Amino acid sequence: MRFGSKVKILGMVLAGGKGERLYPLTQHRTKPAVHFGGIYRLIDFVLSNLVNSGVYSVYVLTQYKAQSLLRHLQHGWVSTYPMNSFFILPVPAQMRVRETWYLGTADAIYQNIYLIKQFKPDLVAIFGADHVYFMDIRQMINFHLEKKADVTVATIPYPITECQRFGAVVVGEDWQVKEFQEKVPNPTPLPSNPQEGLVSMGNYIFNTEVLFEELEVDAEDVNSSHDFGRDILPRICNTRRVFAYDFRQNKVPGIQGKNVYWRDVGTIAAYYEANMDLKNPLPKLNLYNPQWPVRSVKYHDPPAKVVIDAHGRIGHLENSLIAGGSIVSGGWVRDSIIGRNVFVNSRALIEESIIIGNVTIEEGAQIRRAIIDEGNVIGQGEQVGYDLNKDAERFYLDPILKVVVVRKKME
Repeated sequence: MRFGSKVKILGMVLAGGKGERLYPLTQHRTKPAVHFGGIYRLIDFVLSNLVNSGVYSVYVLTQYKAQSLLRHLQHGWVSTYPMNSFFILPVPAQMRVRETWYLGTADAIYQNIYLIKQFKPDLVAIFGADHVYFMDIRQMINFHLEKKADVTVATIPYPITECQRFGAVVVGEDWQVKEFQEKVPNPTPLPSNPQEGLVSMGNYIFNTEVLFEELEVDAEDVNSSHDFGRDILPRICNTRRVFAYDFRQNKVPGIQGKNVYWRDVGTIAAYYEANMDLKNPLPKLNLYNPQWPVRSVKYHDPPAKVVIDAHGRIGHLENSLIAGGSIVSGGWVRDSIIGRNVFVNSRALIEESIIIGNVTIEEGAQIRRAIIDEGNVIGQGEQVGYDLNKDAERFYLDPILKVVVVRKKME
């Protein structure tokens, strides 16, 4: 059997994460709502993958500081065509099962189990909302059906020294899961390459009845943290048919070669590096693939422009991305990501930086290796990223890459 009209799929997107390691970008927003690449939010990648793969029935489970996320979903994603089971709908935490917030990823699904029972799908695709990657989910579903699996987990090889940050998966020759190792200090390496381990991407396909049964067992376990990676999957991998799907085998239309790009942008350093890659002539993540578009909100912004200022100084834009509504007037932008509605004034200099949006860079200001969040005004002649000791007193300084983060300016 293969994925088609006879297999009914429901997508459940987990979008309630705090993203504490991405502070201060998550000080006022949930991690899936963090901006990326000038015009996107992190959640746009999973929703684009689902829609591009033909999974059109999707609930988005929200919780932590969700206002920015809900506004983004409302403007760009929320739709419902109930006659055809086409919908993308946010679901705030409603405490239907108990008077607590979601205790873990499994509890988030369990507290919304009534939505699954109403829809009556054959399979439930449970996906996270805070990773950056392209994936044709139909191929994972086909693998699940061909293996006659109860559960399928998306996996990718990762350097063994970094596997302790994720859930490591141990598989047999047929890719049936033998063991789950959730964030252990010494995960088991791949037999074919001792320098790599196999990590879970946090994306699962469940047979619906299996999901119901295992959620009930987990809910009754007082010792459980109610998480798929920590509790359910380690417990059932020897009693259920649990398989690992090799993400590298996923063939995305318009992408040549093996599909190996998957980024957990969960730290400031990882977030900065992933954004900086986008401005390269040949980035590792190709946003310019018409066969697999990344969908997002379509704003009615005027075109971006780079112009001569009132004094005749020429605006410069080098090796950078610039979003709609932004203007570089007599300033200089190099190796940077410029979001929506950013104004760069005369003689201002921006290098190797991310300007998230709705920011004014006044005349003569200089910014280097920094992330400027929304609503800020960098004053005339001000410097950010040049005196790190001074910057650390006013802003957040990433301890790894020494990137300065200017927090979102609240009105």
